[in-house]
Amino acid sequence: MSEMGLVVVGAAGRMGQTLIRTVHAMEGARVAGAIERPGSPALGKDAGELAGIGTIGVPISDDPLAAFAKAEGVLDFTAPAASVEFAGYAAQARIVHVIGTTGCDAGHEAKIKMAAHHATIVKSGNMSLGVNLLAVLVKQAARALEAADFDIEILEMHHRHKVDAPSGTALLLAEAAAEGRDVALAQKSVRVRDGHTGPREPGTIGFATLRGGSVVGEHSVILAGPGERITLSHQAEDRGIFAHGAVKAALWARGRKPGLYSMLDVLGLS
Repeated sequence: MSEMGLVVVGAAGRMGQTLIRTVHAMEGARVAGAIERPGSPALGKDAGELAGIGTIGVPISDDPLAAFAKAEGVLDFTAPAASVEFAGYAAQARIVHVIGTTGCDAGHEAKIKMAAHHATIVKSGNMSLGVNLLAVLVKQAARALEAADFDIEILEMHHRHKVDAPSGTALLLAEAAAEGRDVALAQKSVRVRDGHTGPREPGTIGFATLRGGSVVGEHSVILAGPGERITLSHQAEDRGIFAHGAVKAALWARGRKPGLYSMLDVLGLS
């Protein structure tokens, strides 16, 4: 089978450059296009040169429609509104769309789901193998340990530039815990504690968010019971793990029917 042509959107950003390097290095895939916003100083530059791998003959463009028409998939770690727009373009082109964007609200999710009628979309709050395996373990632990005895807290830390909180990964892990407890996360989530809050309400799932420095991503799910505490955790040391997972997801989705999939589907953990 020929190499899968992939478009990287947000190509000049840190994650975009990582994606370009990863696609270029992975067997079975090639960089078919690179997209940046209109007015970006990166427009016209060779995507490979910008990513530090030398000339690859792919100039950075601000025309996603033209790029998508010549590709089989798109890798997207941008922003919610941009991802919705790209999902629409992917639907028009009927190609694979891998979305690692976090911070999407219900409106964004609904539009992406609509686009999945015509595009093959893989969307996850985290593309790494380790985090998705962790989510499976969290679900099992939450199911095994009764809510009356074990409280669940999710602690996450990221670099100072991250704009959404809790992180997409923290929400992914919280959803896994809620599924294990057979409850709706929206009804049990505690995002903020400040002042005289009173005792912790049984069965709730709490979040604690830390931001600072250059931390790629650290997540811990704490199950605290009477006289004992279990901590399930994951540390990301290189954002290349997310890029590798995204390319793996694109290759997995190639040739599959349109629909909305997750990394659990890609990894056979669903």
